[in-house]
Amino acid sequence: MRTLYIANKNYSSWSLRPWILLRVLGIPFEERLVPFGKDYGFSPSHRVPCLVEDGITVWDSLAIVEFIAEHHAEVWPADRGARAWARSACAEMHSGFAHLREICGMNCGVRMALNEIPPALRADIDRIESLWADGIARFGGPWLAGEHFTAVDAFFAPVVFRIQTYGLEVNRGTRAYVDRMLHLHEMREWYEAGLAETWRHDGHEVDLAKYGRIVEDLRAV
Repeated sequence: MRTLYIANKNYSSWSLRPWILLRVLGIPFEERLVPFGKDYGFSPSHRVPCLVEDGITVWDSLAIVEFIAEHHAEVWPADRGARAWARSACAEMHSGFAHLREICGMNCGVRMALNEIPPALRADIDRIESLWADGIARFGGPWLAGEHFTAVDAFFAPVVFRIQTYGLEVNRGTRAYVDRMLHLHEMREWYEAGLAETWRHDGHEVDLAKYGRIVEDLRAV
């Protein structure tokens, strides 16, 4: 059996990536949610996500995606050029956009007003908009690498929630993609589960206060 260990859905952007990919593609797995602050000894890195299958342990979201792709070709686009683009975009998301991560941490259940939009954050947002527009224009949409949802859409799913949480200003094309993602059944499923969580993680909550203020809290008490 394939088991995916994840953390709180309200906060865990890294967990969302393999989870949403498996759910949208209909690849069966057992979910085990271990809240932040608990023992993550099941993972060699002591972090989530972590996948265990047939006695094999795979950690880190990108490694998990590649492991799943070995037996499920639909994880990546069928076209070689689209596949190369999608892998490059995933790798850029995996290693980049530090200012977006720092200032706009994932917190699905609140709506935030940022104190400011620093130039470095604006540059990250602009690059994401350019990247998304490039993929949709090259491969015809409606998803980033073509007709079907693939790993590259999964990797940018946390950005979609960040745009919603922080009310980030984006252009019309970006907004259309964000709306498409937010209306995806599996994204709604993750979001609603995140709202229902009653856990609070001090580190994530403190990070919110560094850069803005909560204007609406939709989470369960």
